[in-house]
Order: sequence, then structure tokens, then C-alpha cells
Amino acid sequence: MLQYMIILLDDTSTSFCHYEVNKTERHLISLDDLRAGIRLAMIENLNVQMVYPDYELPQEYKELINTIDHSDIVPIALNHNDADVVVTDGWNSTPPAGGVAVIRTTLAELLQHGEDVSKWLATVTRLNIVITDVASFTDDDQKAYSNFLNLLGENIDKLYVNGASPQLNLLTDRMMLSAMNNCGAGDTCITLAPNGKFYVCPAFYYENPDESVGDLENGINIPNKQLYKLDYAPLCRQCDAWHCKRCVWLNRQLTLEVNTPGREQCVMSHLERNASRQLLTSIRQKGTFLPDKPEITEIDYLDPFDKIKN
Repeated sequence: MLQYMIILLDDTSTSFCHYEVNKTERHLISLDDLRAGIRLAMIENLNVQMVYPDYELPQEYKELINTIDHSDIVPIALNHNDADVVVTDGWNSTPPAGGVAVIRTTLAELLQHGEDVSKWLATVTRLNIVITDVASFTDDDQKAYSNFLNLLGENIDKLYVNGASPQLNLLTDRMMLSAMNNCGAGDTCITLAPNGKFYVCPAFYYENPDESVGDLENGINIPNKQLYKLDYAPLCRQCDAWHCKRCVWLNRQLTLEVNTPGREQCVMSHLERNASRQLLTSIRQKGTFLPDKPEITEIDYLDPFDKIKN
């Protein structure tokens, strides 16, 4: 059942996930399409997320956007102090004061910026790190990523002991969850693109604009829509790396199936899960913490497929 609608306000709207924006010419969604998208969201009672380009919108767009409750996802260069989520590529930006921030980075860049992660965590309310080259992750990267996560966990542990409550998707989300909490593309979430058509998520639009799943005139029609649901993902539904985005776009890239993740995504998520387990254990040794949440059990695999195979 749909709960969210992402509206890309322009072809150059910032990416806040794994995909790259491959369009360089500005192309605003028409006012008529934006109005129709907002109306549909109101009728269906959907939560709306507006995704902005790096330039100021015309006043008539701002006025129309403000006719509905929504969240603003903006590039950090736009400098909107009241944005719900700010997005930056790489590590050259100054952390905003408070709020939610998204940093898009390669794995190699991330491994070199552990101190910067701690700096951002001390400033923002929540930090989401999106690794943009998941498809290139190999078994040779496992040790380096695991060591990085554990060192980062030690820093977060100190912040908690000092009374702070840092939120980092890679480590703290799994401690808080009791079930899968994925992005929901194609299931609970749909994207309206600047061309007035619907897509499973922004990545599908940028990869192939012809691959729409409906439009504002005829509605949404997702082929084989059951495949985007957790119940139809045999690996994921028995997995407890509950923080994993379970990105259906990456799934299709790596396995040609939207409901089957590649080894790369699974292994990275389980390394994060294991580091979360270590962090949770460490914090609890110092006092009561999340008493309503069970321990994260120890596992002897990183890819659920290996567990099934064995």
C-alpha cells in the first residue's frame, strides 16, 4: 500500500541515494503536473517528499508546494536553513547545525574520512551515509570496511556515554529496529518525475525514462508489483539486517531481479549489522540502554545465501 510520494521538481534535482543524476539541463516539472501530483497525494493521503535542484524555484512553485504538508530534500549548496534533509556529495561541505544530512560518497572516500563522520555526528541530528559504489564492493574490501565500522562504533559509544544521542544509518538504525525497514520503492513509495510520469524510484527514471509505471492521467500501474514486497523476497524476508535499504534498483543491476539482492549489498549490510551488535553490547555494559530491544545475535555468515546453501 502506497504511503509516500517522491516528487522530483527538476531533472537536475539532487540525488539522495545510490543513483547518479545524469541530466544536466534544467527542466522543471510543469505547474499543472505538480498541482495534479499534490492533489493525488492529498486524495490518497500520501506523505510527500519534494526533491530540489541547486537553484531557487520560481515563487509560484514555492506557493504551490506549500499547499501541502511535505518534507524538503535539498542540496546543501541551496543553503535552505529550514530544509528537512540536506544532501552533499563528498566531504568538502560544512556540517549544518541540526537536522538530517545525507552524504553520498564512495567506499574509498568514506574509509579516509572517519574523523569527518564524527564531526558531522557531533553537529547534525541524524546522518545518513550513502555509499554510491556498492556494486564495486568485493570480498577484499570486507576487512577494511569492518575495521572502519568498529572504530566508528567506538566513537559513537563515547558520544552516548557523554549523553549525546547520535543517529547514523550504518550503525545505530539496526539497534533501534524490530523488523525490516527498507526504502519501500515500488511498494510503499512511488516517484513522480518532471515529465509527469511515475517511476518505481528516481533511479529508474534516470536510468530509463521510458520505463514509467503510469502517469497523472491514467494512474499508477506497476507490472508484477508483488515482487517489490518483502513477502516475495525469499532472501530478505528471513534476514535480520533490518536496516538494509534493500535497494530494488541495485538488486536489478546486480541480479537482474528486483526482489533478489546481490552479494555486495548483503555483505555490506551484514558487516554493518555485526558492528551494530558490537556497539549495542558495548553501550549496555555501561548502563541500561534500549531495554525493550533484544540483543542482536551473533551469526557466522555475511551473505544469507550462504546460510541457505549450507
